[in-house]
Amino acid sequence: MPYPPSPSPTGSPFIELQTVDSTNNYALTQIHAGLAEHGMAIFAHEQVAGKGQRGKTWASSKGDNIALSIIIKPVLLQVSQQFQLSACAAISVAEWFSKYAGEDTRIKWPNDLYWKDRKAGGILIESIIRSQKTGTSSWEWAVIGIGININETSFPGDLLNPVSLKQITGKNFEPVILAKELCLTFNHCYHELITKEFNIVFAEYLSHLYKRNEKVKLKKDTRVFEAIIKGVTAEGRLIVQHTIEEQFDHGEIQWVI
Repeated sequence: MPYPPSPSPTGSPFIELQTVDSTNNYALTQIHAGLAEHGMAIFAHEQVAGKGQRGKTWASSKGDNIALSIIIKPVLLQVSQQFQLSACAAISVAEWFSKYAGEDTRIKWPNDLYWKDRKAGGILIESIIRSQKTGTSSWEWAVIGIGININETSFPGDLLNPVSLKQITGKNFEPVILAKELCLTFNHCYHELITKEFNIVFAEYLSHLYKRNEKVKLKKDTRVFEAIIKGVTAEGRLIVQHTIEEQFDHGEIQWVI
């Protein structure tokens, strides 16, 4: 059955901030203060300390891009199903972005937004998980942080392959309007996730997977090797094939692009 009996749609309420350190930090503060609710979205015109994966920062010019965090209370998902929410968020971003950027839109495992061989955005999910007296854990909250390059045309020199929607289309966009559209797209995908089998969402994820069935160069510790991207397990492990088949968790390997 849907969560909860009469859920607020994602993006309701939609909190618009002029400047913040990180929309994820703001969302987590709302949760700890008891002010958060399922579906709440935090949008910032300027994010001065945006978070990326593995402790990296997300650079963004004021007013040019999407810096968005969506608060979810995943009561129908288990802690072991965190990849399901990650896949749902990635699909939502990719499907929404493809309406403007076209069919070259892909998901680079686990949840980066790519257009051709260039990065247009990323997702960082931070969760609050509580241990129970029974020895089990409950997934209390998830904050889905989404950063997408919209009107950006100048990027830091240490970014290897960035791209923005403006560079792809030659058009300017209004980030707030696009962020609200994205909330609606996510709302639809999340409803599918919690009311239908994950296999439906998972199939969509695999259909958008960057470099699927193609040879890429990967790095694990000091080992650099070529392998074919075969897919992803339902738990979120990357499956690659070279002389043998291997599986990797997020953070175990790096792409050499």
